[in-house]
Amino acid sequence: MEYRNLGRSGLKVSTLCLGTMTFGEANEGSFMHGVGCTNETSFAIMDRALEAGINFFDSADVYGQDGLSERVIGDWFEDRGHRDDVVLATKFRFRMGEGPNGGGASRLHIVRAVEESLRRLKTDRIDLYQIHMQDIDTPEEETLRALDDLVRAGKVLYLGASNYAAYRLVDSLWTSKSASLERFVSLQAQYSLLVRDLEREHVPLCDRFGLGILPWSPLAGGFLSGKYRQGQEPPAGSRMEMWKQRYKGFDKPRNWRILAALEAVAEEIESTPARVALAWLLQRPTVSSVIFGARSTEQLEDNLQAAELKLDPAIVTRLDEAAELELGYPYEFMKHVQGRW
Repeated sequence: MEYRNLGRSGLKVSTLCLGTMTFGEANEGSFMHGVGCTNETSFAIMDRALEAGINFFDSADVYGQDGLSERVIGDWFEDRGHRDDVVLATKFRFRMGEGPNGGGASRLHIVRAVEESLRRLKTDRIDLYQIHMQDIDTPEEETLRALDDLVRAGKVLYLGASNYAAYRLVDSLWTSKSASLERFVSLQAQYSLLVRDLEREHVPLCDRFGLGILPWSPLAGGFLSGKYRQGQEPPAGSRMEMWKQRYKGFDKPRNWRILAALEAVAEEIESTPARVALAWLLQRPTVSSVIFGARSTEQLEDNLQAAELKLDPAIVTRLDEAAELELGYPYEFMKHVQGRW
């Protein structure tokens, strides 16, 4: 397993990060109902991931139901005693309680959220605390000052952003610098061969300011795993069978072309589409670690091999071309004039 610095921080994380959204069996009414795994399976996945060299686990207070994912991880820490072996990341921002302050990025909600996450995770600190999405109703300085206080109190060690617009992320970094506050060291965002929008603004931004990118949904909800076929219903038991509207969103000619190219490369180098898709991301600029999920140890084993897969530059170019991003204005204009944007 390779380890990289998280952005320009001194924190070392494995190039594969274990996403824990599927941990625990959520009750009916949760968006994760029917797509999670048992506590026993979750424990086995974490055991094997740690054994394989993955030292980076990512969660969020809203994963599962009533903090289910965090509670499963906390029980595993209590049972196994591996807290100091893991770089623990979690997120806050979305609604976790009743009333007008049950969500958001206000100081009030942040203080409540971190204490509840620490309790569920059964730990005295969160190594990477991330705001799950920007909050346009709260001034960025209020959010950053509250997070800065948590770092100074030792409850949080590093800060990260997720699902931020580029303009807001630059504003946040400037606010941190001008007010001498702790700044974000990472950006967790959707990024895959199918979803490359990040390359317009966020990738250059993160490269310029030293943020490590943490792609989520690197297999596009499992679409890039190779189990789906054009014109056919999702396989029984697959995540897309439960999330049929999302599957319809992927059912586009461009996406099937990308999948065909991915499968051709995988066959050519005797690998799997999932491994190749993960390896492609690991070779993108500013990517520190790729977040992947697993509902079984078998899925985990297949994805683990992506950490050792190095794609030839010619293959990367083939995949880049198959998944070419329509830049739009003004990026196409700048690229036409000067060859890049």
